Amino acid sequence: MKVLFVLTSHGELGATGKKTGFWVEEFAAPYYVLADAGVEVTLASPAGGTPPIDPSSQAPGAATEATKRFDEDKALQERLRNTKKLSEVKAEDYDGVFYPGGHGPLWDLTNDNDSIRLIEDFAKQNKPIAAVCHAPAVFADVKAPNGEPLVKGKKVTGFTNTEEEAVDLTEVVPFLVQEKLIALGGEYSHVADWHPHVVRDGMLITGQNPASSEGAAKELLSLLQK
Repeated sequence: MKVLFVLTSHGELGATGKKTGFWVEEFAAPYYVLADAGVEVTLASPAGGTPPIDPSSQAPGAATEATKRFDEDKALQERLRNTKKLSEVKAEDYDGVFYPGGHGPLWDLTNDNDSIRLIEDFAKQNKPIAAVCHAPAVFADVKAPNGEPLVKGKKVTGFTNTEEEAVDLTEVVPFLVQEKLIALGGEYSHVADWHPHVVRDGMLITGQNPASSEGAAKELLSLLQK
């Protein structure tokens, strides 16, 4: 089994002068769930090379068993420095795709033509598509095979308005994930802030927040093993 991980190449947090990128937990936990099960994981990003890590995700308070493992995993860190360019990967070469979150994707993966094409191709091929936390925002301009928004009429979740408020970035982000998914016609649900919540509707898997990343990967693995 082969799964493509798509990471952001965007490292600037709006006009704040602060750094952002992908959230380590949302990459590491799913990666190890799949890799430990024997799945071959390929890493890609819009620009290729090294995707930026959100510094906040490396703070002691954000540490988990998966992030601690990542911190010691020199081989994975080396792979991360050499991601493929999105323009060079094709859905037909993989059995599924996973989008880790972090704030970075809000600025680049939401409107990246290669990412949009890729997700639409996975949908046409009826292959699993997973995204966690802020990453469900990547579906903003993605169409289902019927021409409607991919998430229209689908049960979905993603980072909540109140979680965004809690990190004081409501006025910084280009849009709120919860509001975008609802506007697209998604049947959005959530649980209490920072608690795990994973939703699967057909081949579409979404997770609410960092705590949902491992569960989202397990749902993806379950679909791959069917």
